[in-house]
Amino acid sequence: MSKSTPISIKMKKFMQSQLAIPILALLVLVVFNLIRDPGFFSIAIKQNNLGNTVLTGNLISILNGASELVILAIGMTLVTSATKGQDISIGAAAAIAGSIFVKVLRANTITIPVIFLGLICACLVATIFCLFNGVLIAKFNIQPMIASLILFTAGRPIAYWINGGATPNVESSLLGYLGGFIPHIAIPSPILIVILFIILIMLVLKKTNLGLYIQAVGINERAARLNGINPILMKMVVFVILGVCVSLAGSMNVCRIGLINHETILLDIEMDAILAVAIGGNSLGGGKFKLSGSIIGAYIIQALTITLYAMKVSSTAVKAVKAVVIIALVVIGSPVVKEMFGKFKNRLNGSPAKKVVEVK
Repeated sequence: MSKSTPISIKMKKFMQSQLAIPILALLVLVVFNLIRDPGFFSIAIKQNNLGNTVLTGNLISILNGASELVILAIGMTLVTSATKGQDISIGAAAAIAGSIFVKVLRANTITIPVIFLGLICACLVATIFCLFNGVLIAKFNIQPMIASLILFTAGRPIAYWINGGATPNVESSLLGYLGGFIPHIAIPSPILIVILFIILIMLVLKKTNLGLYIQAVGINERAARLNGINPILMKMVVFVILGVCVSLAGSMNVCRIGLINHETILLDIEMDAILAVAIGGNSLGGGKFKLSGSIIGAYIIQALTITLYAMKVSSTAVKAVKAVVIIALVVIGSPVVKEMFGKFKNRLNGSPAKKVVEVK
């Protein structure tokens, strides 16, 4: 009888872990790009239009381009865990937050304090709209996707109305603090913001019982209530966090492009956020979650997008190719496929099938 080595045991545990599929998918993308173009991940140092020294390259583009998606995927993960459903209105809510942000900036001389004021105002308004969804879900037991369909439909017209039916622009070098580059720092500011946001969320979940309570509500709401956890409060909390995520993502996107267009800002981002949660191995039926899986899932989506554009795939075909790849990843990571793989592996190893003995 052969004994398993520590390495094989660790490998077996890794393959059975939630992060196995997203990490392997990311590695496949990395290896594919290195074979296709050895210089794909090369990083260069250049000067931008403002004369600042900055980092450029596909790797920077992936990390930078996925910033809004990573932030929204974190919020979507918590909402999915607590409510057993998804909020499909985050793109529309981001448009509202972006409109409020632009309105504050245009009403004042743009300075660092004014930018933070605009971000706070956007956060307050976006949180109110997200709590509207939270009330429908927590108090009236409406399914999350149906409840958020209202804001999904009305959100972008509301964003259009906030700025008087226009698509105003904002111009200032200070916008780089949220959507470009901070002077004398070569790394794009969205990457730094994402790092700080992830650290903050992780600290909150690790240093408090919030993560445990959210998972308890998602796993069994009745049992959570019997253990002194208020399910309605926990659901409201996750929508407050989602409001912060939405406002930050919307404001960052406005600072990137220097204007607010209610029709195009973060268009279809809710679908990518849901896919990031699924690719990360999290159950879309709620319960236990792993934020690191959703974060990796978001970077996989962005890396796939950059890869397809580097391969000269037309923009109209990119979505179709992404859909096929993502469906394959989700199917491979499904419990049914994992169970089939386990049975196949047992047959190869010659392990007898386990029999269930009924105890009378």
